[in-house]
Amino acid sequence: MFLAFTRLALQGFGGVLPVARYELVEHQRWLTNEEFAGLISICQVMPGPNVVNLALMLGHRFFGMRGAFASFAGMMGVPTVIVMAMVLGYNELAKHPVAAQALRGMGAVSAGLVVATALKLMPALRKNPMGMVVALGLAAAAVVAVLWLHLPLLLIVLCLGGLGMVLAWRGLAP
Repeated sequence: MFLAFTRLALQGFGGVLPVARYELVEHQRWLTNEEFAGLISICQVMPGPNVVNLALMLGHRFFGMRGAFASFAGMMGVPTVIVMAMVLGYNELAKHPVAAQALRGMGAVSAGLVVATALKLMPALRKNPMGMVVALGLAAAAVVAVLWLHLPLLLIVLCLGGLGMVLAWRGLAP
C-alpha cells in the first residue's frame, strides 16, 4: 500500500485525482469504475484532501489501521519533502517570468486532467440512484454557479450537495 500510494502521489503531484483513478481502477484493479466514483464522492464531503481520504479508506479496507497508516504515509511522505525543497527554492525562481508562465501552464494541464477524469467516470453515472440526467444537471449547475455566478463554494456545496443527497436518497428508496 505504501509503495502504491507513493507512486500515485509522485505521478500526480498537484492533481492526483486523474492519476488515482488510473492507478486504482486500470493499473492495480483494486476498484471498479463505479466503486471509485462512489468512494471519491464520499471522500469529497469528508474534511481533508480527497485522494488522501481515499488512501485512508482503501488502506483500512484491505489492511485495517496499519494499511490506513501505510497508505497515508505513502501519499504524504515523499511529496512533503519535495514541497519543502521547492519552497526553499521558490523565492529565487519567482522572480523569473518563465517560472510564472510554467505555473500557469501546469494549471491548464491540471484542469484538463480533471475534465478527462470526469469524462472517464461518466459511465458510472448509469448506476447512480439519481440517474445520469439529474447528476449531469447538478454538475452543470455547479459549473454555472462557480464560473458565471461566482457564488461562494460553501453555498454551492450546501445547496447543490444537499439537493443531490436528497435526490439520491429518493432514488434509493424502495
